[in-house]
Amino acid sequence: MMEQQQHAAEATAPLATYEQARDWIEGLVAFGIRPGMERIEKLMELTGHPERRLKFIHIAGTNGKGSVCAYLTSVLLRCGYDVGTYTSPYITKFTNRFQYNGADIPEETLLQLANRLKPLVEQIAATELGSPSMFEVSTALAILYYGTVAYPDFVVWETGLGGRLDVTNIVTPLVSVITNVGHDHMDILGDTIEAVTTEKAGIIKAGVPVVSAVAQPEAIEIVKATAKAKNSSLYLLGEQFHEHALQVAENEQSFRFEGLFRSIEPLAISLNGAHQRTNAAVAVMTLEIMRQYYALILEDDDLREGLRAAAWPGRLEMVGSSPRLLIDGAHNPEGAQVLAEALKGTYRYERLHLMMGMLANKNHRDTLRHILPLVDTLVVTEPDFRKALPAQQLAELASEVRDSIGRSFELIVEPNWKQALERLQSLAGADDLAVVTGTLYLIADVRSHLLYNKDSEKGW
Repeated sequence: MMEQQQHAAEATAPLATYEQARDWIEGLVAFGIRPGMERIEKLMELTGHPERRLKFIHIAGTNGKGSVCAYLTSVLLRCGYDVGTYTSPYITKFTNRFQYNGADIPEETLLQLANRLKPLVEQIAATELGSPSMFEVSTALAILYYGTVAYPDFVVWETGLGGRLDVTNIVTPLVSVITNVGHDHMDILGDTIEAVTTEKAGIIKAGVPVVSAVAQPEAIEIVKATAKAKNSSLYLLGEQFHEHALQVAENEQSFRFEGLFRSIEPLAISLNGAHQRTNAAVAVMTLEIMRQYYALILEDDDLREGLRAAAWPGRLEMVGSSPRLLIDGAHNPEGAQVLAEALKGTYRYERLHLMMGMLANKNHRDTLRHILPLVDTLVVTEPDFRKALPAQQLAELASEVRDSIGRSFELIVEPNWKQALERLQSLAGADDLAVVTGTLYLIADVRSHLLYNKDSEKGW
């Protein structure tokens, strides 16, 4: 009896520190990813529907979501608006997920909001709905932060997984964005491009305009049909808007944007890779819709400066100069293809040394097929994360792909990522390029270690 009372007291006791609040939220990861809107709807109802006070730009897609969020946030801030940005996973610290005007949520605010949510989460957990998950509580916390504390003019709102049953879909946005569709999270979203597209197209709301750069014919067909059924205007890259490269160099590329309302050139970005021009064009089309229909005040100078200033950590980011060390979270086949194209088209080097660590749930053979034809050395390692793929398994897969493509390179197996990183750096000569790629959990650790000489907090 005493023990039961003690557990009850612990369950209802307020959280005392930011670390306790973060650990409580991250502890909910045990409840997994459970598609469905009932628990988030209940949380919104119990908190008085703060989401209804906010103006969202909702962004889904397999790759490029974070970059589009970065472009939109950067331009809107340059225009003088207050902007909330909700993204995942985070690269350095849990508070990165909840940004207001480019700064993380204060730890004290996160603690207060977690204490507000905790009894409600426990109330729902006691019903047949079961406990809200880590992502559901994070999303509710973001809405409470923006809707009851910070009050931004706009919230740049990134989906977690998919779209239709993703808890971020609780909102009705000003514009819906679907960057692209690829082979990721197929264990949850379905094993065909059509199935994945159908999930992502689930963010399309009645009468809300949609911007997309989906490219596969079957994906385009589904997005068009969904937009038509929902009576939503669709702005599709290659049809309603276009992007044309003007100049491409390392850390600087420019393009011409052509849209239904006007054309603008030159627009420059500092993020690397042809895919970043696509992402920037998607952001520009979204801003153009807001200018046209929602009276967004957008000066051309602010658009230009905002795009150029946009940064997105962990994606084709140079974090070392001697040797040159590039990090890129290419954790699925499409991401690996983009990395391979950038390594061929943007960067100059004599030899390429690549380190990779993966989670156990991905389509790795196709990812390796894109990247291995370019490497002189492959160092396989393991991310410091509970779902890590053992380095030996990744090495066996890499060895099979190496045989199938007929390319010889040195293969090094080092499960400890810090020792693997030292090996990588020692291999790279003055004219070589070292690259760390794979899951963002590995990228987060390597980035924190190299830039800040400390371990990252990391999580989904």
